[in-house]
Amino acid sequence: MSLKLTNISKKYPNGVEALKNIHLEIKDGEFLALVGPSGCGKSTLLKIIAGLEEMNSGKIEINGIDKSNAKASDRKIGMVFQNYALYPHLSVFDNMAFPLNIKKEDKKTITEKVNNISKILELDTLLDRKPKELSGGQRQRVALGRALIKEPDLFLFDEPLSNLDAKLRNSMRDEIVTIHKKIGISSVYVTHDQVEAMTMADRIAVINKGEIMQFDTPFNIYNKPANLFTAEFIGSPKINTLKFKIENNESNSNMISNENDLNLQDGEYTLAFRPENIELNSDGKYKAKLIKSEFYGNEWIYTCEIEDNKIKIKSTNAINSALDSFITFNYNKYLIFDANGDLVS
Repeated sequence: MSLKLTNISKKYPNGVEALKNIHLEIKDGEFLALVGPSGCGKSTLLKIIAGLEEMNSGKIEINGIDKSNAKASDRKIGMVFQNYALYPHLSVFDNMAFPLNIKKEDKKTITEKVNNISKILELDTLLDRKPKELSGGQRQRVALGRALIKEPDLFLFDEPLSNLDAKLRNSMRDEIVTIHKKIGISSVYVTHDQVEAMTMADRIAVINKGEIMQFDTPFNIYNKPANLFTAEFIGSPKINTLKFKIENNESNSNMISNENDLNLQDGEYTLAFRPENIELNSDGKYKAKLIKSEFYGNEWIYTCEIEDNKIKIKSTNAINSALDSFITFNYNKYLIFDANGDLVS
């Protein structure tokens, strides 16, 4: 199954542009994550793909067939929502069988399909239970099963794990990826959680204010962000950023020099480097004031101040120095963005 979106735009009557000329294409069996801050347009895009919301312009192709004006029921899409939307008075079996009962399929076929899907999802011993008798993870699997039983060409997930606690969210993340690999159906997954996007997806579309900032693999999104927004949105702790200027080929910051290999034109720039790409050295090139220390069991996060900027350092090494003292460090990887936020180096 392939999905191709061309020039998808959505503008509300109040003038708000939810989506601006979205182009996306996913391959057969690919898992795509749409990630971005609240209100960026990712859920709107998902609803447009599903046929639950109209677009102002653009084209939606599923398996090479134009589905832009097709009804939601004619798009062969399975959708899993944030709130599960299970019928509380129906058993697990009847909840999963509901789409087939609507189509009036025969009882034998329904029973076979429910049994097959329930085994894949490890729900076969729970078929007689009502939703209130299930855990959050089990309810989520029932919702998955109800979408799967329709034998969709495409799976859509709208923040399905946001109502779960952290522990259950981690286990369900693994389960969804495992199920996806088993069934091989192309999937589009909306989340505001960057960890979900990075750990689950084959490719990620980072969205901001209705526009795609970058569409790439998790590795490239993290290590080769195309712009400052993507660099700052992905990563925890957030990437360190320091503003500087180049005037007459000279930098106003001690953190960067306009050497021949940089060759930056005069203007304003942002230097960015990830907290884990910093080396703590007794003879480091840069000096910063240590103002906070946090221990996470397997690593330390240090908050420091340099040139009136706060930076984060992630390290497995404990600093013996007391707070409010100074440390020295080097950064071994960095990115430079121009005044527009585009990557230049």
